[in-house]
Amino acid sequence: MAAYEYIALDAGGKQKKGILEADSVRQIRQLLRDQGLTPLNVDTAAEGQTKSVEKGLSGGLRTRKLGGLDLAMFTRQLSTLLTASLPLEEALAAAGQQSEKRHVSGLIMAVRSKVLEGFSLAAALAEFPSSFNNLYRSTVAAGEQSGYLDKVLDNLADYTEKRFESRRNVEMALFYPVIVLCLALLIVGGLVVYIVPEMVGVFENMGQELPTMTQALITLSDFLRDWWWALGLAFWGAVLFVRWLLAQPKVRMQWDQKVLQMPLIGRVARTGSAARYASTLSILTSSGVPLVDAMNIAADVVDNQVLKRRLGIATQRVSEGSSLRAALETVGYFPPMLLHMVASGEASGELDQMLHRVAEYQQSELERVVSTVVKMFEPLMLLFMGGLVMAIVMAILLPILNMNSLV
Repeated sequence: MAAYEYIALDAGGKQKKGILEADSVRQIRQLLRDQGLTPLNVDTAAEGQTKSVEKGLSGGLRTRKLGGLDLAMFTRQLSTLLTASLPLEEALAAAGQQSEKRHVSGLIMAVRSKVLEGFSLAAALAEFPSSFNNLYRSTVAAGEQSGYLDKVLDNLADYTEKRFESRRNVEMALFYPVIVLCLALLIVGGLVVYIVPEMVGVFENMGQELPTMTQALITLSDFLRDWWWALGLAFWGAVLFVRWLLAQPKVRMQWDQKVLQMPLIGRVARTGSAARYASTLSILTSSGVPLVDAMNIAADVVDNQVLKRRLGIATQRVSEGSSLRAALETVGYFPPMLLHMVASGEASGELDQMLHRVAEYQQSELERVVSTVVKMFEPLMLLFMGGLVMAIVMAILLPILNMNSLV
């Protein structure tokens, strides 16, 4: 029995969407007619997911991909239901029914259909790699092989929830200053484009020679008013060019190397990468994934290409018999705390627990550093905007002062 997504019309001509399970499309259409609905389109849930992604890529519509919160909720629900001794297919059905988002429910029911066809849960999740990454699938596969899928999913739920929470904390810390800066720039832009020309025009009509600062402000105002569209195009063109440039492997490698060496930004990059790597390695090793395989998977969560290449070399060293601590030391950018905790974990046989602790420490350190950067940014932003406003006010006041001196 497979899951199908349908679009149908009720007796009043209102469109309805939903998910039903049946043995064939024909049976789904009959079930809909029995409910007084006129079926318009019926697809298997898996096909619906694929079509949605294609529409998202070509037409700009939302792709059916699990977000961070949706993934955390699904993992927690599935873990809880399996701990309650429900069979996997029933647990998936219950998780799908509990979701209020149709695309999330459809994806879960599509996974359930694969499980009913005889696929393992990890193989079923592999049909949707955009929602379930390599880390997630490998952890689930390890849980299935060990027979402790419920416990592994519980650990994975903790990991996804903490990762979502930490990312949201960083985003919320940056949200306020970014919004304030954008609003301030819009206000200053409005002053320059609409208010300044009206006020300065009075002095021009009087035939008074304007100071250099005032003339420069008028020139800037005219330029912004006449060529704002060109500035917008230039901005987006620059963004696209930079993205294309960073997509080139050689350029990206050079840029990532410079990022790691920057005084404050480099610290944020190093701390964030260490936190993600240690956290991923912890969840994988605690789930029974071999260390070398876990290191290969954990390296994929690191965005910096320089670190990723060095982590690949470290993985090779471990496969040749080196200790994890000695291998990670060759990376060169991980904090000493992480190396000491790894060495302690290897000596005591509690590597996964030590990795978990150091991951939490590095994450809290990352949030502290980001908070410090934001607090430094706020007064600098105020000084910058204050300087702009002062320049505008001075450009307006100078003709008035000159007029008074003539009198």
